[in-house]
Amino acid sequence: MATTEECRAALDKLSDNMRSAEGDARSAAELDRSVSCHITDLDVTFAGRMADGRIDVRETVEGPPREKAEIRLAMTGDDLVALVGGELNFAKAWGSGRVKLEAGLRDLFRLRKLL
Repeated sequence: MATTEECRAALDKLSDNMRSAEGDARSAAELDRSVSCHITDLDVTFAGRMADGRIDVRETVEGPPREKAEIRLAMTGDDLVALVGGELNFAKAWGSGRVKLEAGLRDLFRLRKLL
């Protein structure tokens, strides 16, 4: 089982990957939205902001998100690490319910280019 530190490192790596994205993925990465990632098996939430092609994690809280972010992810720590490491396909994980993504319709369309 992935630790809180490994999950935070995976989010930092995802942020770095977003910053180096090009084309359609780059435009998706440039959204300016509040974001949360709930790690279900650890019952911890990373909350912050996606802006300027990065994810800035501003707080880590126990339990589910305290506030409803504009982009909300939920998954296990192992799935987060596997997604960022390229070992788990986002579309398949989302389709099977392993990863939950909630956002406005326009954001979902833009995010699909990134994910």
